[in-house]
Amino acid sequence: MSRTRGTWNTRGTWLAGAALAAVLALTGYAVLGGGDDDGADAGKGGATPSATSSATASPAPDYTTPDDWTEPAQWAALPQGSRTDKHGSEVGYPHTAEGAVAMAMNATNTNVEPGKNAVDGQTRVYDSYISAADHSDEAADKIEAAGQQTDKQVRQQMGVPADGELPPGSYVRTTVIGFKFLEKTEDEVSVWLLASVATKKGELEKESIEYIRLLMGARWESGDWKLSGKATARALEKAGSDKPGMAVPGDAKFSEYGWIAIREAS
Repeated sequence: MSRTRGTWNTRGTWLAGAALAAVLALTGYAVLGGGDDDGADAGKGGATPSATSSATASPAPDYTTPDDWTEPAQWAALPQGSRTDKHGSEVGYPHTAEGAVAMAMNATNTNVEPGKNAVDGQTRVYDSYISAADHSDEAADKIEAAGQQTDKQVRQQMGVPADGELPPGSYVRTTVIGFKFLEKTEDEVSVWLLASVATKKGELEKESIEYIRLLMGARWESGDWKLSGKATARALEKAGSDKPGMAVPGDAKFSEYGWIAIREAS
């Protein structure tokens, strides 16, 4: 079923470089491009988008979703994985471009709340969705460090001590709400993802929502889609400074910018 008009009629602010949302949305991104020599490193001439990088998340003006719902021109019912791996991740996606998007979406969707921290979440994504070519002891250390930094930022934002449980009812959730292909071949897909980052500091607190866009590259390997550093580096080089405009489903510009809305399972 598609989302109702009321679901999307929520005031939100377009993200303008907020580190917390960027870290959450780039789960697993810290290792993409590790050891790659096909591009430019964000800090030292290689091709490693950092977990806190804003290279694919651009500032935009404050934005309020419109009162009048405009139906997106394109909807996609993304495929599900065929199985769940030992980490609880959905894997085994079909060998199609939409299968690559479904994998990237599930790798990007994150949830930090009482009992669920970013270290565990990012480690799971690393184990389940990152290409074997990008696995290394250094990459694993980056993932753990990125998760620890995220947890620290979450606690600072919520104004709670560095240790102990988060407040009841609190959460930070990243959810992909749209996508746009940059390039697709049989075994490699690059795709822009549009995501919301919802934050709530406690049961009685008001939820705030920010939006970001990310560029990811996926490769077909060993019978499944994986996020790939080399594919991401190629995508970043191809995209250059050209980024799609940002608008949520329900805004006429969402379709004008070429985004495809994601239809939720009923």
